[in-house]
Amino acid sequence: MDVLLVDGTYELFRHHFAVPSRVNDAGEEIAAARGVCVSMVSLLENGASHVGIATDHVVESFRNDLYPGYKDGSGIDPDLLAQFPILEECLEALGFSVMAMVEHEADDALASAAAVAAADPSVDRILIATPDKDLAQCVVAGRVWQWDRRKDLLIGPDEVVEKYGVEPASIPDWLALVGDTADGFPGLPGWGAKSAATVLRHYRHLEAIPDAPGQWEITVRGAAKLAATLAEQRADAELYRHLATLVTDAPTISSVADLRWTRPDEAFVDAAAARLGDPRLADRTRRLAAHRAS
Repeated sequence: MDVLLVDGTYELFRHHFAVPSRVNDAGEEIAAARGVCVSMVSLLENGASHVGIATDHVVESFRNDLYPGYKDGSGIDPDLLAQFPILEECLEALGFSVMAMVEHEADDALASAAAVAAADPSVDRILIATPDKDLAQCVVAGRVWQWDRRKDLLIGPDEVVEKYGVEPASIPDWLALVGDTADGFPGLPGWGAKSAATVLRHYRHLEAIPDAPGQWEITVRGAAKLAATLAEQRADAELYRHLATLVTDAPTISSVADLRWTRPDEAFVDAAAARLGDPRLADRTRRLAAHRAS
């Protein structure tokens, strides 16, 4: 069987900027939450049996304590921010397993659930549904893929190397050097995607890169300046790598069985469908439940 792990936060943002506003009878903006819920039910209709959806219940995480510039909830459209709890409540009502993170981030939940699933011999594939470059570090040959649903593209180790120039295990080191504007840390001055990839293809991790360019076993343009910057700011680079490294033991699931979609309580389904202004969602889940019971 396949296990699908979905980045609910990414999906909520994607739908917020892709669909027109819609307000329910209670005056709640629900367009993005509705879009995500419809999309998740579609996964079930296409045969998915084990689905986990990770969300940032609280946008801040332990990383904000480590680095003041790390991303937080400031600047997020209030109409979007208000849909996080709506999404979580409606997904649970529809029978999905929701991993709502407080101390950690949705990315940590995906990495942690993937680790649990990867240890289960009954699982054939783990598909992490997000294009987020952070999750590339979780890719394992023949076991764990990223899945870009919008492009219907599976990303394995070869695709990670093709896109970023480094193997999955080096992604946190690569991000530490080049920075990640989405997460709010800058990387090191002068280190670009290509130079970082060239160096890390050889050394793999920060601690293996010598401070002196004369000790480097590879030829890199501007090596002297790059080495000097790393020597001076190695502590910063190590902090950025820590920020970029996903937690694999966040509180998510105890076993793959927690992700299995089963018939939800019909009263909850009706209430969620009404809140989202889409009564067809209730009908679709009933048909799914009846089909799987037959």
